[in-house]
Order: sequence, then C-alpha cells, then structure tokens
Amino acid sequence: MVYRAGMDHRSWFPEALEGERVVLRRHVGGNLAAFHRWYADPEIARLARYQEAPMRPDEIERFFASRVLGNEALAMAVHEKATNRLIGTCAFSQLDADNGSALYHITIGEKDAWGHGYGTEATWLMLRHAFETLGLHRIALYVFEFNERAIRAYRRCGFVVEGRARESIYREGRWWDELAMSVIESDWRRIRDELRQGLGDRRPTASTTG
Repeated sequence: MVYRAGMDHRSWFPEALEGERVVLRRHVGGNLAAFHRWYADPEIARLARYQEAPMRPDEIERFFASRVLGNEALAMAVHEKATNRLIGTCAFSQLDADNGSALYHITIGEKDAWGHGYGTEATWLMLRHAFETLGLHRIALYVFEFNERAIRAYRRCGFVVEGRARESIYREGRWWDELAMSVIESDWRRIRDELRQGLGDRRPTASTTG
C-alpha cells in the first residue's frame, strides 16, 4: 500500500538509516561547505550535470536551501560510519504518491571514498526505506552511460536499464546516451530474500533482515 503523504510530511524523513559502512542522517546547515566543494569540482560536474561547467556558488546555495534542507526532496547526508565523516548526499525527489514512485539521486562527493561500496550501501538503505517503510512501488533514476561505476552500483541494488535517450550528452568530443533505470518493489524484495538465504550474488553490505 502506498503511503499517501506529500514530501513535506515529516514521517517521510527518518532521523537516520544505518548500515554496516555508512549512516544516512538528515542534512544540517553546516553541510553547505561540503556542497560548495563538491559541486564546484569539474569531475563531479562531469558525472552529475547536463552542463559541462560546475555549479556557481549561488546555484549551490539555492539548491541546498530548496532540495537539501527544504521539503522539495527527501535528502539524506551520507556519513562514513567508522569516522562519521560526511562523504556524500542522496535523495528522493518527484514523488508520485498516487502511483508509488520517486526519482533517486546520489553523489559521493569525497573522491577518496569512491570505489569502497559506500554509494551502493547508501542506495540499498534508501531503497529499503522506500519499499519497507514508505510503501513505494517503483524508484527510477537517470545516469550517463560513461558513469560505469555508478551503473554497476545501481545494478547491484536491483536497478535495470529500461530505456535510453540516445546521444543526448556531449562530453570529451563525442556523444553519449543517458540511461533510464528503475527498480520495482517485487524485484528488490526478491534480491533481499536471496541475500537472507545466502543465495544471491555479492550485494550491498547493509543488513537486509531489518
């Protein structure tokens, strides 16, 4: 059953979602400094923006106020559990409560944290919240085809490619596709149950028994 509440409803926002490697917490105003650093980085811009140029400081501040601290999205800060270091951000936006769907976004802004499974586990925690707590049915996302690390992480969490916008992004002197991916509740629960039974492939490290 879909939870019939708008994105400004406080019950959508957990205080924390805890895994084995990461803890997701509500953002605080002090996180703005990290956003300024992350989103001014050309490498982050290459992976996350349709425009080649990084975000301007005023754009970052507006984004942070409306989409991170505000109620336009369910945004969570990604913290490395062992050190409590802020390493990224993830969010659900474009909630369609009538049809039980939302759009997913994630950025691991600390580049020394790339390749350690933090983004995969954060995504798994957000999907568990979406399907087990909020009662959503489908989570979608968009990703550039050259972002192979992200695509592998999404596949490990159950996302499948369901379409592509052909040659819609121009980077490094050539055209690239933008992929549309999604995961539905029944597929996610199947993966979760396989993990519980020890039958699945190597998947996110967040506990699947909660």
